[in-house]
Amino acid sequence: MKVLVIGSSGQLARSLASTRRPGIEVTTVGRPVLDLRIPSTIERAVAAHRPDLIVNAAAYTAVDRAESEPEIAHAINARGAGLLASVSAAAGLPLIHVSTDYVFNGRSTRPNVEDDAVDPLNVYGTTKAEGEQRIVETNPQSIILRTSWLHSPFGRNFVSGMIDLATRKDEIAVVDDQFGSPTYGPHLATAILQIAEQSSRSGFSGWGIYHASGGGETTWCGLALEAMAVSKWLRGPSTEIRAITTAEYPLPAKRPRNSRLNCAKLIANFGVSLPNWRIGAALCVGEIIGRTKSTAAA
Repeated sequence: MKVLVIGSSGQLARSLASTRRPGIEVTTVGRPVLDLRIPSTIERAVAAHRPDLIVNAAAYTAVDRAESEPEIAHAINARGAGLLASVSAAAGLPLIHVSTDYVFNGRSTRPNVEDDAVDPLNVYGTTKAEGEQRIVETNPQSIILRTSWLHSPFGRNFVSGMIDLATRKDEIAVVDDQFGSPTYGPHLATAILQIAEQSSRSGFSGWGIYHASGGGETTWCGLALEAMAVSKWLRGPSTEIRAITTAEYPLPAKRPRNSRLNCAKLIANFGVSLPNWRIGAALCVGEIIGRTKSTAAA
C-alpha cells in the first residue's frame, strides 16, 4: 500500500516518515514541490506518486501568529484542505486529514465527542474547522482525525521548548488551568497507518470524523512537570515549574480550557487507541536528550 503524506518538515509528517509498518510504503512531499495553496502542485504530486491513500499532515499551526495572518492560515488550513479533498476525490483516493481540538470552545465539562458542535475561539481553530467541513462536503472517502497537544522529537513544540528553557532559566511559569491529552507524534503516526490499512479493506465504510489523542489527561503545567522529571532522571536539563493561570499568561489567541477528546469511537470502529500521554512524554524527552548528548559527543 502506497501512502502519500502531504507535508515533509512538520512534526507529524516526520513522525510518519520514520514509522515502519509492514506492507505500507510512506512518501512525504511538501513545499515547494506541493503547496496546498496551488492546485496544480497537488495534482502533479498525486499523478507522479500514484498513491493508494493520502494523509494530510500539512497545516498552518502557528496559533498566535494566525491572529495577525488569517489569510495565510485560511489559505492552507481551509481552502488548501478543500483543494486536496477535491483532487483526491477526482482521483478516487481516500483521504485521512488531521485536525485539532481547537475546533471546540473548551467550555464542556467532559471530553468532547465527535458530534459536539464546533465553536472555535481563535483563527487557527476557525480555519481548521472550515477545512474539516470542506473535506466532508468534497470527498466522501475521508477520515478526519482530531488530535491534541502534539509533541515529538522533531522540530519545535511544547516539550522540546521546555527542555530548551530548562537550560536557560531557573524557573518556568506554565498554565495549569487548561486541560487536555498530550499526543506523541510517533504514536499518532502509528495509529494513522493502522487506520489507513483498515480503510483499504474491501467493504470498509467507516468514513467520518474521529478523535485520536494520548490516553489520560493533564494540564500544560502537568506536562511540563513530567518532562522535567524525565529529563532529570536521564541527567538532562531540569528546572523548577511554577503553576499559573491562563489570565496570568495572556496570548494573542484564546485557548480552550478543556481540550480533552473522547476517543471511544476510534477504539470501537478501528480497535485503535493511543498509549497514555505519560508514555509519550517520556519517549519524547528521551529522544530529545539522547540526540542532544549525541550531538555534544560528536
